[in-house]
Amino acid sequence: MSIIKVEAIPVRIKRDEAYLGGLPKAADPQAYFIRPPYRALYSAYFETAFVKITTADGIIGWGEALAPVAPEVVCAIIEQLLAPALLGRDPLDGNVLWNVMYDLMRERGYYGGFMLDAISACDIALWDLRGKLLDQPVYKLLGGAYRERVPCYVSGLPRPTADERAALALEYVQQGFNAFKLAAGHGVREDVASIESLHGALGAEATLLLDAHWVYSLDEAAQLGQALAGLGVGFFEAPINPEDIESHAQLAAAVAVPIAHGETERTRYQFRPWLTRKAADILQPDVGRAGISETIKIATMAEAFNAKMAPHLSVGLGVCIAATIHAAAAIPNLYLLEYQPPVFEIANLLLKSPLTCSAGFYEIPRSAGLGVELDEDRLGALQA
Repeated sequence: MSIIKVEAIPVRIKRDEAYLGGLPKAADPQAYFIRPPYRALYSAYFETAFVKITTADGIIGWGEALAPVAPEVVCAIIEQLLAPALLGRDPLDGNVLWNVMYDLMRERGYYGGFMLDAISACDIALWDLRGKLLDQPVYKLLGGAYRERVPCYVSGLPRPTADERAALALEYVQQGFNAFKLAAGHGVREDVASIESLHGALGAEATLLLDAHWVYSLDEAAQLGQALAGLGVGFFEAPINPEDIESHAQLAAAVAVPIAHGETERTRYQFRPWLTRKAADILQPDVGRAGISETIKIATMAEAFNAKMAPHLSVGLGVCIAATIHAAAAIPNLYLLEYQPPVFEIANLLLKSPLTCSAGFYEIPRSAGLGVELDEDRLGALQA
């Protein structure tokens, strides 16, 4: 039952539409770009990093890191640092192997970023393996599902005007979806106008969420947060620089709208001060950055603080989505799970059997392991 092979696969797939709408016509199609007012790098491609772990008896487990840029970095860490530590080990030793991987570079300060993304990909693959070896879906191994389906919100309405965003949201309403997240950060007045327009178009029954992408000061965030509370917004995500826990704590105390945080963090250690300092009401770890093991531990810790979970789920291409659905099913304090339709469509092209999301809910895969298998032939054909 020992692990005999660990393979890392960087992936880059051409896309026609970005999460935030539109793509630059760069001279170099491989170049990353910045999309003001946001400061992060974006790619003109869907980029990710898969890991394939094989046991001596030929069982394969698939994992995936959230790697929207430079997936080769994650793959190099897996191949050079993590694979040697996993070879010959028993994949059933989940917690032991997570700590073995985490301790490799811990004293050197690599307890976040790309190192944890690589560990998370391997952690997901190990859960997939354990499910297959024990002939159980991952959510069963996590203690069972608290819900038959996982509720979700549509993330991003990539249209340039408020009217066009409202029209797109209404199309999803016709399909049974009724929760939506806007990409904000364009200035307090513009963000308020944007959410007011969507509220007016959809009515009070719709759940509206706002992601500011870390662009505001404390004062600006407080002004926006007060307006959002009056509109019944479900959460205000990423309002201030993620390093500034104290300002988030002050904001959470000053406004009634729940403050959401977490896509930048990877471990229970990083999330702990956000709970103890009451800086976030809703935690958003990404399974592609935290893995299944840590996500469940973060959820358990959050439960003790009466905080909810709304896992971040951006450009995971199939394996990461399935892993997140399993984790979300097994979390008692789940709020909502993220759903990006363009990403979901591409992800399903890579899977032998597609995942299902309809009428505001993900269906939980019921077969052994994660319940999905990558189609490596399609993967090769779709790569840019």
